[in-house]
Amino acid sequence: MVEALLFAAAEPLDIDSIAARLPEGADVGAAIEDLQKLHEDRGVNLVRIANKWMFRTADDMAFLMEREAVSVRKLSRAAMETLAIIAYHQPVTRAEIEEIRGVSVSKGTLDVLMETEWVRLRGRRRTPGRPVTYGTTEEFLVHFGLENVGDLPGAEELKAAGLLDGRLPPGFEVPTPSDSGGDGDGDFTDEEPLTEEYGAAMDEHLTASGEED
Repeated sequence: MVEALLFAAAEPLDIDSIAARLPEGADVGAAIEDLQKLHEDRGVNLVRIANKWMFRTADDMAFLMEREAVSVRKLSRAAMETLAIIAYHQPVTRAEIEEIRGVSVSKGTLDVLMETEWVRLRGRRRTPGRPVTYGTTEEFLVHFGLENVGDLPGAEELKAAGLLDGRLPPGFEVPTPSDSGGDGDGDFTDEEPLTEEYGAAMDEHLTASGEED
């Protein structure tokens, strides 16, 4: 039953969602473990993404699923840089993104990232002005095949992949990504969650992203 549920699901399922569909007393953990072993050498693997479970094509079979169609999610370099900053530095404000990039965030860049559903409004800084903070979403983890943001590559992995220039200045560091605040639950001491004021925060975001650079 667990296998059928996961294959039929339109999105990843967590343990509680699976258990709710099974007879009372069913050992979901054992069923998941058995399914992982059963599918580990097959073309489809059972994987955990963002603390949820889903079937996805095995890495060595991924080439079979390639399509010639151009992806609709083709981001500009500025958008990719902004996404990377949010992923590695979250929770982060727009001003902090601009400080890290060294240039202002282009008009609409944050809107584009939010439209892809890879970035979300997550909270507010406990500082004067209470600026909105941004973070990544579960959709971001699913798209990039990550269990959590801690699985993002570190400095050595980025260098090995040729994504970091070997002539970077001394002291340059890639931060260890973390999202211990979960879904904006306010665990960060300098951040508070968005609750009933989400609409006001969205208005603030739209006003800021609509400003000319």
